[in-house]
Amino acid sequence: MTLGWQITRSAAEGGDATVALVDLDDDALHPPADQGGDVTVDVTWSSLNYKDALAFSGNPGVARISPLVPGIDVVGTVAASTHAAWVAGDRVLLNGAGAGETRHGGLAGRAVLDGDTLVATPPVFTDAHAAGIGTAGFTAMLAVLALERHAITEGDVLVTGASGGLGGFAIALLARAGFTVTASTGRAEHAADLHELGASTVIDRGELDRESRPLESQRFDAVVDTVGGRSLATALAQLRQGGAAVACGNAASAALETTVMPFILRGVALLGVNSTVSALPLRQQAWRRLATDLDAVIVDRIARPIPLAEARSAAAELLAGRVRGRLSVSIGDLP
Repeated sequence: MTLGWQITRSAAEGGDATVALVDLDDDALHPPADQGGDVTVDVTWSSLNYKDALAFSGNPGVARISPLVPGIDVVGTVAASTHAAWVAGDRVLLNGAGAGETRHGGLAGRAVLDGDTLVATPPVFTDAHAAGIGTAGFTAMLAVLALERHAITEGDVLVTGASGGLGGFAIALLARAGFTVTASTGRAEHAADLHELGASTVIDRGELDRESRPLESQRFDAVVDTVGGRSLATALAQLRQGGAAVACGNAASAALETTVMPFILRGVALLGVNSTVSALPLRQQAWRRLATDLDAVIVDRIARPIPLAEARSAAAELLAGRVRGRLSVSIGDLP
């Protein structure tokens, strides 16, 4: 038996979800029959992402099976494996790949996972740091790699939603890579912290969250956008010739009302990042770069640990927009 959160949605369409911290036996943790489950992991840490908060609310777009153990991030040690790449004692992690959505995730003491989706936890990170980085840091690294593939390796870059975990990691990674970073946030009181992470300039999100013209003054070589909506549309209009915007979040809106002008007159590119279904070689590349480009001190600035028992209440705070940075979740007692 292991302790974990379980979300059970009502069979009735639009029905409420029952959420409880319960004892789960191994049979209850096995994935659906059509999904691989060849590695059993003793989970040490997970984290609380926006998707996890939606799952706690019973959102059927995230909690796609019922019952479900939430937690799109899993960090721990292999307990048993029939997969050729993993043996008992290996330290592993998982970001996305259906965890906490279509299969049981990391907010329980044990997880049964597909070995083809696991990445070895870099030795430079403790399990707590790996969870603090989690999907947010992993996605930020994917954004940096997307810019590099587009041959953008220097210049002025804008990060939206900078006070969130993804935004914070993006600032740190881009500054480390040599970019001059402008951070956009609606929380002016966090400006000093964003400067510490590497932002040269901090602007109010109101400068972007407005109706924009098809083309505006050219300010940025690249944008890492975590919010979507009007901010992304304005950022696209402010990109320089040959610039690129990486879309990796929709914290403000999933809508995007823009024109073709930035694309056909300035050769701007819109690049997408999907951390959930990234191929294993890309996952491995991203974590190798995180191990070299991200200092654990930065992780401690962005991520705050909470115990497993507080995950549900913290999810409500996250949905209400009252959480800054990241929340890592200790599955056992906090150290």
